[in-house]
Amino acid sequence: MSETNLSAVVVEKGKLKLEERPIPKPGKHEVQLAMHSVGICGSDMSILKNGFIGQFVLTEPMVSGHEASGTVSQVGEGVTHLIVGDRVAIEPGMPCRYCTNCKAGRYYLCSDLKFCSAPSVQGLMCRYKVHPADLCYKLPDNVSYEEGALMEPLSVAVHACKRAGITIGNKVFVSGAGTIGLVCLLVAKAMGAAQVVIADVNPKRLETAKQMGADVTVHVTSRDSQEVADQVIGALGDNPDVTMECSGAQAGVQTGIYATKSGGVMVQVGLGADMVTIPLVNAALREIDIRGTFAYPNCYPTALSMIASGQVDVKPLVTHRFSLEQTLEAFEVAKRGEGIKVMVKCDKNNA
Repeated sequence: MSETNLSAVVVEKGKLKLEERPIPKPGKHEVQLAMHSVGICGSDMSILKNGFIGQFVLTEPMVSGHEASGTVSQVGEGVTHLIVGDRVAIEPGMPCRYCTNCKAGRYYLCSDLKFCSAPSVQGLMCRYKVHPADLCYKLPDNVSYEEGALMEPLSVAVHACKRAGITIGNKVFVSGAGTIGLVCLLVAKAMGAAQVVIADVNPKRLETAKQMGADVTVHVTSRDSQEVADQVIGALGDNPDVTMECSGAQAGVQTGIYATKSGGVMVQVGLGADMVTIPLVNAALREIDIRGTFAYPNCYPTALSMIASGQVDVKPLVTHRFSLEQTLEAFEVAKRGEGIKVMVKCDKNNA
């Protein structure tokens, strides 16, 4: 083991650098992880660019990254389900485990939730990290490290599709064909959706969506939300039963409301501005349920099962790979919106 812990650190708003940090030791019920693959997420980009995301504000230097997999390198006291050498996917949110929401199983609504790379909790884009053992999920032999890292966004989709109540025969509209939109497409199909239409401003992403199973794609060129909704309805042949709004853009939210059938459901998955203007009367008079979603309580086992069984294939999402030493370049590629998922390889032996 090297004597230092190379880490990608957001030092302040707009500034990312690589620095050496001490190697952490696992405490009780913790494991030390040799990090392997870490995906760059839109929230990582937001924190770097703006210095905050939602209510989380950067107040001190912070290691980036929360979509991750690695190998158990040390085991702390009381850990019985993992041993050194186990490959694991890492669930990044650490709840208190004692509050009402935690005890009810909705632990991502914990008021004391600590989430990796959400200021000021250190993230996972480093050589070594200590993490609660119960939030590390052993990967079967047929699941790669990259697939393990992609369990994080896939779990977002699992929870969102559960919140939407997607079932056999549903017609589903996915607004936005980024990583989250594409995994929502995969999970909606796996849960029995009969037809999925996906819309985006980027035609290359729509090509990927088609390859990943979208029945219909809509290239958004208009700024008129009602016009785009009409395009979606026309392409699908009917109003969707469920809309998964994954762009976070105000126009996407408006389009989702206009498109969803009366009595249907729209789940807001993408996060954008704190305040947006929406056609609330339209939604109210047509009894459209608008549901929020955050993270993925108890969804990692489901996501892992879906990948391991071959029910979903997330491998096409990874379009760029960089070593940990190339992290600054990796963030520039993500900033330019090239490809879909940019993956940073933290294991120097496999970079």
